Amino acid sequence: MESVLVAYSGGVDSTFLLKLASDTLGDKKVVAATAESLTFPLREINFAKKMAKNFRVKHIIIKTEELEDPKFINNQDDRCYWCKRELFSQLSCIAKKEGLGYVIEGTNFDDTKDFRPGMKAAGEFKIRSPLKEAGLTKGDIRRLSKKLNLPTWDKPSFACLATRFPYRMRITKENLIKVDKAEVFLRSFGIAQVRVRHYNQIARIEVLKDEIPKLLEEEVRDKIVSKFKKLGYSYITIDLQGYRTGSMNEVLNDSSNKF
Repeated sequence: MESVLVAYSGGVDSTFLLKLASDTLGDKKVVAATAESLTFPLREINFAKKMAKNFRVKHIIIKTEELEDPKFINNQDDRCYWCKRELFSQLSCIAKKEGLGYVIEGTNFDDTKDFRPGMKAAGEFKIRSPLKEAGLTKGDIRRLSKKLNLPTWDKPSFACLATRFPYRMRITKENLIKVDKAEVFLRSFGIAQVRVRHYNQIARIEVLKDEIPKLLEEEVRDKIVSKFKKLGYSYITIDLQGYRTGSMNEVLNDSSNKF
């Protein structure tokens, strides 16, 4: 590819991709770009800044305005397409301005097994996905990241906060902030992998199965109930299936899933 702009979130996959790009092409032919919006917590942006600095690559922060787009906030099942379409449009312009040959992003081979409408946008803008093309799974990437001493090798998976809302429920700034605060609070108990799925007055908490007992400890449970009620949730539930990628996609064919 000779020179690349890396869509960089600071997550497991894109950090591994940025490291390989920098090692292979040299830092002068690699630029990282991170999108800033309410759907992406500030702590993740700060982590991305730190890692890009460690890799000594140029890092560009861009503002995305998906919350101004009705096609995004109305949250139909193609929501991710419209978000990625705006992102890749901006990144393509930046790559051209920087004189870079390709825009690349961190989709891995496991992602092909889930519903990912953003891949359509990637195709439209000719965005490359080297990890997917190489057939690397999430497990592969974590293992190789550990070999490279990357701090992200065991970093919990993270997806934008819009994924906390069931399809067809309108996404608002206020509720994005509420969900983020709820997840930050749960992490304060040492629970790393967590999702708070938002259903108006109901919060559905997803953690790894072996972490569920921790939530049920009386002191922890009472603190969670108190905090979540202050945030505006009337009912606080735990998903007994535990955390899993793409749980909101499980009801895509259910016409009764309307809010």
